[in-house]
Amino acid sequence: MARCSAVKLDGTPCERIVEASQKYCYAHEPRHQEARSRAASKAARSKPRRDLQALREQASKLYEEVHTGEIEPKAGAVLTQVTNTQARILELERKLKETEELEERLAALEEDARAEKEAGWRWG
Repeated sequence: MARCSAVKLDGTPCERIVEASQKYCYAHEPRHQEARSRAASKAARSKPRRDLQALREQASKLYEEVHTGEIEPKAGAVLTQVTNTQARILELERKLKETEELEERLAALEEDARAEKEAGWRWG
């Protein structure tokens, strides 16, 4: 079995297994650097857990305020609708991000398939 030829940042060799026709794994293949950078950049900008925590705190506070009478139930109902809308938006953002990441991975696989086809690689 062939292993990736790259050396990791800590100086140890990468131990990932690659196809015999490949020199590097996906994480070290220079052709995939741009896609990896885009994915890392998106991940760095991602804040779903903080957003969810904020919504959770907002809903808890709203519950307490309605329960103690600080906010009228009708106003509380409207605020709950707004909170639900925010939660749906977060879910849509998550799905969009997931779809974009899958599209990037698919594009990378298609690129690999094209390169292998051009190199004369065949199944079997």
